[in-house]
Amino acid sequence: MARNNPKKHFNVFDEPVCVGRPNLVNRQEFMCMVNDILDRRWYTNDGKYVKKLENELGAYLGVKHCIAVCNATIGLEILFQVCGLTGNVILPSFTFIATAHALTRIGLDVKFCDIDPKTHNIDPNLLEKLIDDETSAILGVHVWGRPSKVAQIKKIAARHDLKVLYDAAHAFGCSSGNTMIGNFGNAEVFSFHATKFFNTFEGGAITTNDDELALALRSFRNFGFLGADNVGSLGTNAKMAEINASMGLALLSHIKELVDINKAHYQIYKDRLSSFDGVSVIDYNPNEKNNYQYVVLELDEQLAGISRDALIEFLHDHNVIARRYFYPGCHKATPYHTRKYSLPETELLCGKTVLLPTGNSVNINVVSEICNLIQHAIKTQMRPSE
Repeated sequence: MARNNPKKHFNVFDEPVCVGRPNLVNRQEFMCMVNDILDRRWYTNDGKYVKKLENELGAYLGVKHCIAVCNATIGLEILFQVCGLTGNVILPSFTFIATAHALTRIGLDVKFCDIDPKTHNIDPNLLEKLIDDETSAILGVHVWGRPSKVAQIKKIAARHDLKVLYDAAHAFGCSSGNTMIGNFGNAEVFSFHATKFFNTFEGGAITTNDDELALALRSFRNFGFLGADNVGSLGTNAKMAEINASMGLALLSHIKELVDINKAHYQIYKDRLSSFDGVSVIDYNPNEKNNYQYVVLELDEQLAGISRDALIEFLHDHNVIARRYFYPGCHKATPYHTRKYSLPETELLCGKTVLLPTGNSVNINVVSEICNLIQHAIKTQMRPSE
């Protein structure tokens, strides 16, 4: 009979080892820009570093327009408003709650769709039965940086004259085939929150290849101004500050190094943990680009002999702050739980995912020790009690 709560056997880490701990870069490179910002006394309002970041991000992604914003949640909100969305929008429940909140806060209704268990993204085969006369858009999410089924979603949206937008919070530096994420749908929104492998402390960006949409977004993020003393429409303050942009520029120059670190850690986790029954580390398509910032363990309690929550508790006891995502699913969060949804794949996945630490705040020795802890927990749980 398996034990449910393995006792703490040894301390490995004196300080917490956390999922999503910010990456650090060359401080001198960053501080050089900060000192210039202070000397020039231009802290915000489309300064030179914001413009430079937008240009470099656009070139990196191969997209015509990149509009930096203060954070991705506000980026989503202003995109929905500028696109003129009405009625309801279809999105997955397996996403960070901000995706749903951004819709709800501006008066749109959410309709949650189940996911494809193989991709963890919205299942396009379920979309059309959710579309009604009040639907104005499909909002996909590139979960773990793995691309949504963009071609299939595009065809469905075209049949019903719907907008297609993407929450690309996980997906900076990722691709669908040979095309970088940032180029799909009417527009996509990236998160540059501190927990992302590429961050601007706090921030985000909207990308689009639509000239008219880009112009409207730039105006909306700056109170609706079309020029000095000329307010042409409703707007808000969604601008990114110069110091945030300088952090992004400092990281962007090291982007390959950061991806390589993440990929090396991912491979160690996969090699060390995938041999256990009921334990798998999700795959990434080797023919597509990925940032490897998410090391996602799927745990089948019946086969592994230990529950997901018991494993996380065990890791927390040893100062490894692993996370469960996106538990319990947006549709079960307080603002949305009163409606009845049949999302079996979403609920199954919410009960078995574990995210493990990576990034340049850890090294291969730390990753190996985390693997040792997980292996110990599983072996202890699977051994019959004496």
